[in-house]
Amino acid sequence: MKELGDIVHAYEKANQLGQKMALATVVNVEGSSYRRPGARMLVTEDGQFTGAISGGCLEGDALRKAALAITQGKKKLVIYDTTDEDDAKLGVQLGCNGIVRILFEPIEPHIASIIESFKQINASREPSLLITGYQNNLQNHWGTLVPEAISEKYKMELTPVFQRVLQLKKSEHLVIDTDEGKQELFIEYVVPPISLIIIGAGNDIMPLETMARLIGWSTTVVDGRPTHANTLRFGQASKVIVGKPETVFSQLSFDNRTAMVLMTHNYNYDLAMLTCLANIDIPYIGLLGPTAKRDRLLSELAENGVHFDHAQLKNIYGPTGLDIGAETASEIALSVSAEIMAVIEGKQPQHLKLKNAPIHATI
Repeated sequence: MKELGDIVHAYEKANQLGQKMALATVVNVEGSSYRRPGARMLVTEDGQFTGAISGGCLEGDALRKAALAITQGKKKLVIYDTTDEDDAKLGVQLGCNGIVRILFEPIEPHIASIIESFKQINASREPSLLITGYQNNLQNHWGTLVPEAISEKYKMELTPVFQRVLQLKKSEHLVIDTDEGKQELFIEYVVPPISLIIIGAGNDIMPLETMARLIGWSTTVVDGRPTHANTLRFGQASKVIVGKPETVFSQLSFDNRTAMVLMTHNYNYDLAMLTCLANIDIPYIGLLGPTAKRDRLLSELAENGVHFDHAQLKNIYGPTGLDIGAETASEIALSVSAEIMAVIEGKQPQHLKLKNAPIHATI
């Protein structure tokens, strides 16, 4: 999602300058590759690019292919076979032992419906679909579309597929017959970014808020102290809210990709905020501090008649963070953000060298 947002921002900047652009999208990968299907890069006519389609080894050649798409005004499918030793001669040298298909689409400044779709997807807190259609041996590529833009002629056939992808929460490839020949479709399941609500605005939360934004998450900072929670200190956060827990709570939004971390160092503020969370279902509530603090908070809440059910208790992570030896505020930020991502993405943290399956799920 961060990549889509960055592409939108870069497009708007280039559009103001009247520049032509091309969108490069990884549509299919066989074997191993640094980036997976759905990775995108926007290239402007002056050679600037935003996003990434590889670890840096494809970008040089991709700039040339994008320039050609811009000049000719045509969509182009380029296949990089990194299992072929000739790649080294071409200067690609991916070293990933896979076949990568990338679709290049010219984007005219005045015809940019897909950029508008990117904007809508970025603004939504609901899962979305992006469809990229391409042909391996022909030139009638559909390009990047949203379901609403699919021709009525093929909607009936594709609607059940769209519903399945949304239900299974998993991207899918398929091939359909069209009047122009077989069209290969990559139907991408796009989830909204994690929304991180940080309760507290002390100096120690600055690295966490910065790291979360760097990852592409939405960040909200909440504190009762206007001297701490302000735009001078957190000018790039999505929201900065000042007030008591019972007054600020109505200004917060929650869904199944929301995480909240209580980091005020103020026991009573944390207690009041945790009280407000008793009827809220979110996958991650982090408590800064030792286990004794967590037990005291939950015990006092129970004495006041506030109870968390078993499912809610499983979502309370106190102490917050993974055990990676973190000591400094920046190290703690890394520990906390890693745990939040693992929980919300449904992953069990482990060393990748111990994983028997491929690093990335097959799409």
